[in-house]
Amino acid sequence: MKFLNYGSVNIDLVFTVDHMVEPGETLSSSSFFRSAGGKGANQSAALAKAGAKVTHAGKIGLDGQFLVDLLSGYGVDTSLIRLYEGATGQALIQLDKHKQNAIVLFGGGNMQIRKEEIDDSLALFSAGDMLVLQNEIVHTSYLIEEAKKRGMQVCLNTAPFDEKILGLPLHLVDLLVVNEIEGAALANSDKGSSFGEVLDALVQAYPASEIVLTAGKGGAYYGYKGIRLHEPIYDLPVVDTTAAGDTFIGFFLTSRSLGHDNQSALRYACKASGLAVSRLGAMGSIPLASEVFS
Repeated sequence: MKFLNYGSVNIDLVFTVDHMVEPGETLSSSSFFRSAGGKGANQSAALAKAGAKVTHAGKIGLDGQFLVDLLSGYGVDTSLIRLYEGATGQALIQLDKHKQNAIVLFGGGNMQIRKEEIDDSLALFSAGDMLVLQNEIVHTSYLIEEAKKRGMQVCLNTAPFDEKILGLPLHLVDLLVVNEIEGAALANSDKGSSFGEVLDALVQAYPASEIVLTAGKGGAYYGYKGIRLHEPIYDLPVVDTTAAGDTFIGFFLTSRSLGHDNQSALRYACKASGLAVSRLGAMGSIPLASEVFS
């Protein structure tokens, strides 16, 4: 199976702070660093590090060439990352003393993707390949519909969740990946619903889709028709949660493509995610296959 990840490519600007800045407050940062990010790029890096054959498609400005070089170094095919004259997507990240983050996004090239570019990219893939998507670029509905016309499988990660998600053709999605907040919003669940209840509601609402629900310290859940699976977290000291979900997706998808069953895929994905959050950074924190499949 080949993976086409049509997704965001961002420059992450990370400020380490005591607490999240309040309105009207000026807050000093104890450290700052610039790194590669974007949920799409992170997931491509995770897929490649896990051992999958993945092509990343997207758009960057001249300031983002180092991101292409980094992805290529991980083994990602970057031939479908296009250049334009504007700015690359940016993410301003606050990382507090509890290792939680708050993120402000600027779309940049992620918002400048054209349908003609999508058509040219999809033409290189066929039935049985998988399109991986998130909610940080434009034309997501078009991507889903055109990929399904080609017989491709579609995996959609609903992050970051907003009202646009509800307008997507979710009935066409083969694998829907949500965290506990996104899952509850998509399922329209009552406050206080358990992870199992949210999962059940999603399975009922989207019967054609496999559902994966990541639940932080609660581990990860899988649901499809009458099947329910759960895997606890791989518990390590938390340093930075930035790429946890992206790492999970990359290793879950790769595990399945290698022939592992869903329970094993959940286990490997939880282990990879646990290793990632024990390290600082986004793309650089994602473990290698040799650290996970052992």
